[in-house]
Amino acid sequence: MELSKIVMRFADGRVLKGYTEDFIPDSPTFHFYKKDPKISSDPLEVLVEDLKGIFFVRDFQGNPKSREPKKIPEGMKLIGRKIEVTFKDKEVMVGSTLDYNPQRNGFFLFPMNRHSNNIMIFVVSQAVLNVRFL
Repeated sequence: MELSKIVMRFADGRVLKGYTEDFIPDSPTFHFYKKDPKISSDPLEVLVEDLKGIFFVRDFQGNPKSREPKKIPEGMKLIGRKIEVTFKDKEVMVGSTLDYNPQRNGFFLFPMNRHSNNIMIFVVSQAVLNVRFL
């Protein structure tokens, strides 16, 4: 599989940045590397149920001043269904999804800002308080 840069946000508030090459949405676990696995071969097995979300990112620095919009601009075209996700910690994210099913481990959320550092977010269903289609 392809190597992905990820930021894992745990349900307990911890954050880890690194890489994965074997994340599968329906699998209960995947492997996480703090460094590129070509350099380090000491993976950590992660339980998806321990997470709030997995952020697939362009780079690890991001832009700390950047904020994701909380409303979808009128007339904006998105792929999939427009959705608002409220997490148990009260954080709200808005974007689009192709595969929301509350019975699964989670679903992918695509940010509205195409220039966002987040390419996509795997939202863990257990961490969600409410989902509303817009």
